[in-house]
Amino acid sequence: MEFSLTEEQREIFDTTAKLARTHLGRRPGRDGSVPDEAAWFRRRWQLCGRQGVLSNLLPEHHGGADVDALTSAIMMQGLGYGGDDFGFVFSVAAHIYACTVPILRFGSASLKDRYLSAMGSGKLIATHSITEPEAGSDPFAMTTRARRDGDEYIIDGAKCYSSNAPFADLFVIHAKTDERAGFMGISAFVVERRTPGLSVSPPHKKTGLDGAPLGDVFLDGCRVPLANRIGEEGNGGVIFTHSMNWERTCLFAAYLGAMERQLESVVAYARERRQGRRRIGDYQAVAHRIADMKVRLEAARWLIYRGAWTLGQPSSELVSMDAAIAKLFISEAAVASALDAIQVHGGAGIMAESDIGRYLQDAVPAKIFSGTVEIQRNTIARTLGLGSGH
Repeated sequence: MEFSLTEEQREIFDTTAKLARTHLGRRPGRDGSVPDEAAWFRRRWQLCGRQGVLSNLLPEHHGGADVDALTSAIMMQGLGYGGDDFGFVFSVAAHIYACTVPILRFGSASLKDRYLSAMGSGKLIATHSITEPEAGSDPFAMTTRARRDGDEYIIDGAKCYSSNAPFADLFVIHAKTDERAGFMGISAFVVERRTPGLSVSPPHKKTGLDGAPLGDVFLDGCRVPLANRIGEEGNGGVIFTHSMNWERTCLFAAYLGAMERQLESVVAYARERRQGRRRIGDYQAVAHRIADMKVRLEAARWLIYRGAWTLGQPSSELVSMDAAIAKLFISEAAVASALDAIQVHGGAGIMAESDIGRYLQDAVPAKIFSGTVEIQRNTIARTLGLGSGH
């Protein structure tokens, strides 16, 4: 197995890291240059479009670079490494892997032509809406319904915790189209924000990922053209699984980048900070804690890279398991390393003005979104022939 990056991949990492460091930071103070949060979000979004970040997976005729999954993951790693607004990076990744990917893979030619170029250029912001108040870890318990009416579907229901929803132009909505068909009874649709009957809550306040707007979506008799269905009716479960495999691998590459930057910061601090006459990095307890951070980082790196490589092997039966392993490990590793970083910094690590505490705030949600860590363990167990499904 070749572990080194190509020259192109190294250049992509460096370029995206610089982009994030220079232009994708947290919202500046209210000095009049940024009128509101939505304007600041869209300004950076459009910059990502111009720089090819949002279109990296798209074919050339849709304005993209047509890179493979591993290269796309390395791009996200660069964004996570360079930027101090991890929430915004998360929003970018959610748009690409949970919205662009399913349309690219399963959408009709007309659906692709209508939306992909605009999604890749930054003109459109998309959100993926499947979670409901009583259908989170079990999305197939959803109550949102889509009823066929001639050349349209009528969608009724409510979704919650949808990333990008408050600012989104497009909504990838999953709804039941056949109550009796179980996994094959769900379909996916692209719903435009201007659709009558669609409304969105204001952004939620949350712990971590501050730069990612999160909201609830309400659908009351929304009429959606048949042409806006993604793939065949009843294929929503397959589409959801496919997009989650991408998200659980490539989105989490951003955490890999953040962990890398975090480790560099902690090592520099341990070399400079003194207690008495000794650098704190000379104390074995501190040095061992940092060594554990390094081990987690390198293990996470190869699990992410392996998962991304597997995504590029369409016949592989291990796609879901490799994605689950990568997501499970890196979400728990990110939390553990963030706690270690705080411990090394002591009191300075919990100060509001410190970036160290923010690593933990941004890491904790990783154990929840894209399927909880418990769900990932279930996926791995099922692949091994264990669990209630066997």
